Amino acid sequence: MLNLMDKRKVVQIPLERVAPNPAQPRQVFREEELRGLAESLRQNGLLQPISVRKNGAGYELIAGERRLRAAKLLGWRSIAAIVNECDAGQSAVLAMTENMQRQNLGVFEEAEGLRRLIERWGVTQEEAALRLGKSQSALANKLRLLKLRDSERDAINRAGLTERHARALLRICDEKQREHALGVIIEKGWNVAKSEEYIDRLLQGEAAKPKKKRPTMVVKDVRIFMNTLRHAVDTMKKSGIAAQSRQNETEEYIEYMVRIPKAAAEAARLPAGSPISTFPVKRTG
Repeated sequence: MLNLMDKRKVVQIPLERVAPNPAQPRQVFREEELRGLAESLRQNGLLQPISVRKNGAGYELIAGERRLRAAKLLGWRSIAAIVNECDAGQSAVLAMTENMQRQNLGVFEEAEGLRRLIERWGVTQEEAALRLGKSQSALANKLRLLKLRDSERDAINRAGLTERHARALLRICDEKQREHALGVIIEKGWNVAKSEEYIDRLLQGEAAKPKKKRPTMVVKDVRIFMNTLRHAVDTMKKSGIAAQSRQNETEEYIEYMVRIPKAAAEAARLPAGSPISTFPVKRTG
């Protein structure tokens, strides 16, 4: 635990001497919110100083970037700050914990901040959870959110979906299916319960895929049939039957007529009453 209470003091620091914190977990600063905070500072003054640490000839921000930005919007030259004696690693921890306590981080900002802290400390998730006062399972759930792609994170943030929405989507392993599900949830404006029900149905459908059917041969090209008829007529001619064929084409049909002499039909024991065979084929193109 950091014990900096007895080493810190409040001073007025010129704004230009305060550098941003490279470990700042918060990435999104909405212009409208900053202007609202600036108006509050103008009316009421700065109620809580920012936190900084000495860094060379200047200072590095630990916490309070929104207040610092709002002060710059007002054109302030200096700002009240608490100076902490700590190194870069401790500064990163303070920045993260301060934002977590205020609960003003986005879903993925917090997860990214936790990941950076673990990497900086070089510790396990369990050790990091102990330092941060979190359960190991809660920390693991936060970090799992980083499995979502950047495009999915952006869509979730823009739609104002919650962490529980994001965790539910992680149950879908297939990226294309997950992207489709996210689009449906956003379009429908579903809450967490509705979203989870929808994802349950998707996953159940995936688990109960229908059995594969035996393939059925389907001939779509009419030319194959036409060639078969022509081949039959040619075969009769080669056998000595004076068969004749004629093809007519209308806007609705392709008509193929085969004419066989009756005497030849009887000799070949063809059914009586079939001197002419007509094969209308509906146009497909």
